[in-house]
Amino acid sequence: MNTAESNAPAGLMKALRAHARGGAEQLVYEDAPAPKAPSGSEVCVRVNAAAITFDELTWDETWEANGVDRTPIIPSHEFSGVVEAVGPAVEGITVGDEVFGLVPFNRDGAAAEYVLVPSASLALKPAGVSDVVAAAAVLPALTAMEALEEALGLTSGQRLLVRGGTGAVASFLTQFAHRMGLSVTVTVRSSASVEHAKRLGADEVLVADEPAEIAAGSFDASIDAVGAGTPDWLYRAVRPGGRVITLQEAPDADLAQKYGVDANFFLVEARTDALNRLGAELAAGDLEVAVAQVYPLAEGRAAYGSRGQTKNSGKTVLDVATRES
Repeated sequence: MNTAESNAPAGLMKALRAHARGGAEQLVYEDAPAPKAPSGSEVCVRVNAAAITFDELTWDETWEANGVDRTPIIPSHEFSGVVEAVGPAVEGITVGDEVFGLVPFNRDGAAAEYVLVPSASLALKPAGVSDVVAAAAVLPALTAMEALEEALGLTSGQRLLVRGGTGAVASFLTQFAHRMGLSVTVTVRSSASVEHAKRLGADEVLVADEPAEIAAGSFDASIDAVGAGTPDWLYRAVRPGGRVITLQEAPDADLAQKYGVDANFFLVEARTDALNRLGAELAAGDLEVAVAQVYPLAEGRAAYGSRGQTKNSGKTVLDVATRES
């Protein structure tokens, strides 16, 4: 068994926090209480990098737990860093280990110098994989991996339609689906993204918000990797009995019934076994991880407000390793 005594932080730390519900305008870089010493199976991590999801500031889980307001909150749930202290029930993780993982969405996140995480939500980071890449891969790659294998259950040769082909999650969906032997069609908004989508493994790339060339019932499954407002054609494209997965909001029950498809909302779950598999993929070096921008933690408010300000695809990451002098 390990103990939580050595290296446990005390006092204050630098963090990005919001004291009232809202968007990026509510975020403040300030002193905040450091996490208490980890208990049970908790792990305290000194954060080196934290990736952000722009929509997380709209999620109820960000602002409350079991219906109770928990402001001030610390955002960002995808992290990479070094173990600072461990709870007495933790096994296989020790102080000084380099780790990466996903903080549960209803807990304070990793936009801070330290974060407290259940040990089941992290894994050892492979040597040679940078903190920025590890943090950027966690949420989109795990979402893609688990959605394909657990929610869809497709087999080699079946056809998958992905809306939003080169986005953070969709880029991993395309890569993993290609490796599974699926026939992958993706939609993109601009012709400038076509070659990128093909490089990721797409067999067919359609440039349109309303791709009329998709025949009704011609796919075994579809995934909306764009966000809210899943369009009619993503349901219509799937054969009766096939599956439609949404990642940002509950699917439209009326459209699912109209086209006879099994439609479900999918939410990723961080597990050590899945993170270990992702770590092996990252260590192999043949998985493309797109990073759009990197901001210092002190500029976290600007990072959360930067949506749409760059043409680069991929995750926006906070550099926490570079501490203030």
